[in-house]
Amino acid sequence: MNMDQRLRAIGLWPSRRERSRSERVRRVTVWTLTGTVMLAWGGPLAGLGNTGQHNGGVLTPAMIAGLAGMVVFSVLYVRAMLAAVAGRRAVAEVALAGVITVVLMLTQDTETWTWGILGPAWAAMAVLGVTTSAAVLICAVTTVLSAVLISRGLPELPVLFTLGFICAVIPWANRFQLWLWEIVRAAEEGEEARARLAVTEERLRFARDLHDLVGHSLSAIAVKSEVATRLAATDDERAATEMAEVRTLARQALHELRGAVRGYRTVDLLAELRGVRAVLEAGGIRCALDPVPDGLPQDVATVLAWVAREGTTNVLRHSKAAHCRIGLTVRDGSAILEITNDGAGTPPADRTGAPGGNGSGLTGLTERVTSLGGTLTTRGTGDHFHLSAAVPLRGAQ
Repeated sequence: MNMDQRLRAIGLWPSRRERSRSERVRRVTVWTLTGTVMLAWGGPLAGLGNTGQHNGGVLTPAMIAGLAGMVVFSVLYVRAMLAAVAGRRAVAEVALAGVITVVLMLTQDTETWTWGILGPAWAAMAVLGVTTSAAVLICAVTTVLSAVLISRGLPELPVLFTLGFICAVIPWANRFQLWLWEIVRAAEEGEEARARLAVTEERLRFARDLHDLVGHSLSAIAVKSEVATRLAATDDERAATEMAEVRTLARQALHELRGAVRGYRTVDLLAELRGVRAVLEAGGIRCALDPVPDGLPQDVATVLAWVAREGTTNVLRHSKAAHCRIGLTVRDGSAILEITNDGAGTPPADRTGAPGGNGSGLTGLTERVTSLGGTLTTRGTGDHFHLSAAVPLRGAQ
């Protein structure tokens, strides 16, 4: 087992299939931004090479100090980029890196394409997390100051033009990459907020429905029970009549409550299948959904919707799938829902309607399916895992 596999086994280095879409974008952003520090090394290394040739290949104290300064600059650069991706501005790192940049350009044999590259490299980290006007000002000041340090006086026009061009490319490319990541992060946060809002609205709707259904009946039961209590000492017949009405109201409330719960347990199969496809694709798993036949009995559709939901949950939690296929067919008097994915890994033993299968999810599904006379089957073949639920249409409501 190599190092990547060990890190993945303990959850520190998830595979590409296990990462969400936003996590992949974040990783690309981190590698892109931190990788631009290599551009900062290109010029100084060329400058050190030129200095070494003049010194006969001997490292001087100034060259060693230059290398040490570049190492510190690189560490500060990477820290600033990581902070920008996390939504923070590394003010201390940017300030210290600016001081190191000025010192290196003053103490080294600075030319435009050697140590002069450090100026635009510093601007590439300084423009992150600031307004557009501030970024323009940073690039302009960096261009002029770098040209002054290179020319050791009044800057020459070609030097200004070259540094201005570099400051117009690298820093703004970094800002664009960070902007893309912020859009993806904002979109993901919006989806999470909408999901939480939907759950809250559903809870409120259930509470309103529950109040409207049984609130009146419970109030009537309370009033009639109090009346019966008062009549019990003086008029047994009227008290018995009131208690009979209390019993009737209680049964009516129980009937309405069961009807409400039954309504919430009934789900739309087509909407559920489309929903699980969206969930899979949001998790980075491509999902193919076959056409869904119409006219299925409500009980059958509800059970198959639960199978689809639990099967999708298993794909997301317990597999490394990249592709999934969901198909629903009607043949031999039964509705058959099949879910196949390519992330099974080590195939489990075949299981057919076994309540003792692995996990309470499959046990619950088996109970739901068998309650309508159906069967639930799972099997692994190579890297593919297959779940199939067959529910007879005869006798379903």
